[in-house]
Amino acid sequence: MAKVHNYSAGPCILPKEVFQKAAKSIENFNDLNLSLIEISHRSKDFVDVMEEARSLVKEILNIPENYDVLFLQGGASLGFLTAAYNMMRSHKRGGYLVTGSWAKKAAKEANFMGESKIIASSEDTNFNYIPKGYDLGDDIDYFHVTSNNTIFGTQIKEFYKGEIPLVCDMSSDIFSRKINIDDFDLIYAGAQKNMGPAGTTLYILKKDILGNSTVPIPTMLNLKTHTEKDSMFNTPPVFAVYTSMLTLQWLKGIGGLDAIEKINMEKSNLIYNEIDRNPLFSGTANVEDRSNMNATFTLNDHNLSNEFEQMLNDANVSGLKGHRSVGGYRASMYNAMPKESVEVLVDVMKELTTKKG
Repeated sequence: MAKVHNYSAGPCILPKEVFQKAAKSIENFNDLNLSLIEISHRSKDFVDVMEEARSLVKEILNIPENYDVLFLQGGASLGFLTAAYNMMRSHKRGGYLVTGSWAKKAAKEANFMGESKIIASSEDTNFNYIPKGYDLGDDIDYFHVTSNNTIFGTQIKEFYKGEIPLVCDMSSDIFSRKINIDDFDLIYAGAQKNMGPAGTTLYILKKDILGNSTVPIPTMLNLKTHTEKDSMFNTPPVFAVYTSMLTLQWLKGIGGLDAIEKINMEKSNLIYNEIDRNPLFSGTANVEDRSNMNATFTLNDHNLSNEFEQMLNDANVSGLKGHRSVGGYRASMYNAMPKESVEVLVDVMKELTTKKG
């Protein structure tokens, strides 16, 4: 079968070897003649999976000893609420940098147990840039940011450093580049963009944030509940955790963050160089804030859309349609996207220009 170049914004593309091993585990896991999804989550076989997954996160991201790692459920959407519950202090107010739809939704959740303060927003130009030069003030308990905005194609390049605790939704660019964990008090990330299938959410948290909230926290949303049980307070999403473990093994095997950051830069440079060079296309995000994960762009002449999309289809390019909030096209280039797939897309863009001048 012809290779499909999958640019879907999520669920994510994963390495072929991960798919193969994950598929095998559904039929026969660890030569038990039992499926991964039918063994006890308390069995040594799965506890080993959970511990290796957590250990790989710590190793790849170089996480200090004063942090903990959890694999939980609920997606980043539940993370909005979980983060607010666990980080509310004396002000009962969280500060939010609103850089896209998901950041806006995160800010809304804080109002259920306190309130949100919008520190800065790029909604005035449909979220096509990352605000800078803002003042946090002294009346917030934490500062929440979204590292990468999949819909609008923007990405934070430099994170806040200061006294106020930093919380980050890193769902769509976790493990795509080197970060300094010490800058963050709490990171959460849905697995389905760069790490595994939908179903589990990674939490990386500084241990001293636990037990300090000034609002009552429901048991399942209290991160202390889960750290005390090593992510096993309730039945974990075993398949999503296992597949995430396999992806982290793959990432370590190719050289970790140093290697993948270089590869991701090469891919994003390929597409952005073509967007900027080609008179038929224009990028939608400010150049200095462009995402290395999600390149958003439009055709300058919409009358060419049908022809361009037929050419994409003929080249087996899938999932390039932009979000309805932006329109145009969105090339989602997560870790497992091979450079060759980006080259195919760029070739189609060049071919259209050759045909149309």
